[in-house]
Amino acid sequence: MMTDMREVDVIVIGAGSTGENVADYAHRGGLSAVLVESELVGGDCSYWACMPSKALLRPGALVAAARSVDGAKQAVTGQLDVDAVLGRRDEFTHHWDDSSQVQWAERAGLEVIRGHGRLAGERRVDISSPGGRTVELRARQAVVICTGSRATVPPIEGLAESKPWTSHEATSAKEVPGRLVVIGGGVVGVEMADAWSALGSQVTLLAAEDRLLTRMPAEAGTRLVAALKDKGIDVRLSTAASAVRRADDGTVTVRIEDGSEVEGDEVLVATGRSPRSDDIGLDTVGLTPGDWLAVDDTMRVTAVDGGWLYAAGDANHRALLTHMGKYQGRACGTAIAARAAGTLSDPDTAPWGSAVATADHRTVPQVTFTDPEIASVGLTESEARDAGIDVATVEYEIGSVAGAALVRDGYDGWAQLVIDTNRQVIVGACFVGPEVGELLHSATVAVVGEVPMDRLWHAVPSYPTISEIWLRLLETWRS
Repeated sequence: MMTDMREVDVIVIGAGSTGENVADYAHRGGLSAVLVESELVGGDCSYWACMPSKALLRPGALVAAARSVDGAKQAVTGQLDVDAVLGRRDEFTHHWDDSSQVQWAERAGLEVIRGHGRLAGERRVDISSPGGRTVELRARQAVVICTGSRATVPPIEGLAESKPWTSHEATSAKEVPGRLVVIGGGVVGVEMADAWSALGSQVTLLAAEDRLLTRMPAEAGTRLVAALKDKGIDVRLSTAASAVRRADDGTVTVRIEDGSEVEGDEVLVATGRSPRSDDIGLDTVGLTPGDWLAVDDTMRVTAVDGGWLYAAGDANHRALLTHMGKYQGRACGTAIAARAAGTLSDPDTAPWGSAVATADHRTVPQVTFTDPEIASVGLTESEARDAGIDVATVEYEIGSVAGAALVRDGYDGWAQLVIDTNRQVIVGACFVGPEVGELLHSATVAVVGEVPMDRLWHAVPSYPTISEIWLRLLETWRS
């Protein structure tokens, strides 16, 4: 067995989108950086999450949009071409070939090492590479954990043995299952239920809670249930699975707690995420394998002395979203480089500074790409009240806006602002409706910038666009 040993400035374990940003920003700051990856460079977002899932969802949404406009719907006479949809999905994943991602990293001045990286004590990482080669690295400045998370398979009787789909299989499957049972009413569950239903699968969605998307306003979940049912999806709320079994012929039977059963050809479990930290050597630095890693706003792990260990992205459990992981990665790489150069100043680490991820706390944006889309940022009304903020809400039907009526006949949508009544600023927003994801960044800017309501009044939306909803919400607030 060959062993190489050397020093570099920054070692990043995990070359997903978060790790890429950490390494890139550290290198921009003048440091050498190594990306360690055991699977595909680019991570889940590129190959099993954001990109393939949205590629699966988009064709169905476009057909639905065309069928909602008189004059266009008469031209839509066929169904989705399943092979073409799956082929387009495969193009977005580069057929699960990460060579272009590796080339990007190398052009950016980053080194990529294939293999499984594990901490081996302070500032040390051992990498087991294919072919029995072991690489031992020592970090002069920092080691960053960017190993992300994996789908959790809950301890339901027989579930693991039934070889369920997780988000990996749901976004990469080569054939449409005749019947799909989805366990879980979160983002992955509802998106994949929508996607595979549009592709021809008979979908049953089982949600243990009394509504979908429990971290969103209740109205958002209510409208989504109605939309999914209109598409023929069997949505069952307050319905928990108690056992799963797969027969020799491949049929999967899911038993419900009330004793009833649902059959499918595949079962997708979408009930949450757990950290990929069980086999990365956390025990060698006094941490518990399998735990999430608590960090400060520069992504430095708080439980380890010396300030050399960082964790960004899903591994720190602050905001399990690709764009937030990238944001944390930019802050983390900037902080590491500035600390190494001795130039990290108080403004850099103050809230909204260049080396901190302040937005993680109360201004996280997210889009659920079902049809209708659900876009939100900041706090819900209940979260704001729990935080001790005096708030009021204002709501409006998006379908009453002229621009929305032009987008779809009978446009059905809803918008809500959560307003801090003392400071007269928006602390949260939610939009439900076709194509509302493109409204979200304006709301994010308003929340992050703490733009006063009186000043927002002068941000005039173009007519006729769906953005006119901003005017209607502000009029309602002022009335």
